[in-house]
Amino acid sequence: PIIEEHVLGHAEVRQIFQVPKLGTIAGCNVTDGVMQRSQRLRVLRGKEILHDGDFASLRRFKDDVREVQNGYDCGVGVTNFTKFNVGDIIECYELKKIARKLKPEDKQGGRSQPAA
Repeated sequence: PIIEEHVLGHAEVRQIFQVPKLGTIAGCNVTDGVMQRSQRLRVLRGKEILHDGDFASLRRFKDDVREVQNGYDCGVGVTNFTKFNVGDIIECYELKKIARKLKPEDKQGGRSQPAA
């Protein structure tokens, strides 16, 4: 299969919180698209990718949520990453598996002839 990446949304880190049981949480505002906890994410600083991984948690106020829409605030915990800075961008994306298609056979009995 062909694996294709599809960006779902971006969130900007506005504030950083230290939570005893969860570690470092980034207080974010979703600037475009949607953040979905079941998908993957990237932490970007400028053009540089700092981390590529999974959501540890996604919260609105005190509630765990599956997704946060454009324009809302949320708290994001990232698995194995704690070095957030204010202004970092969190990019949420999904990986789609697309089945390859067979090439149509030519009209000469099925096998293609090598080019001379």
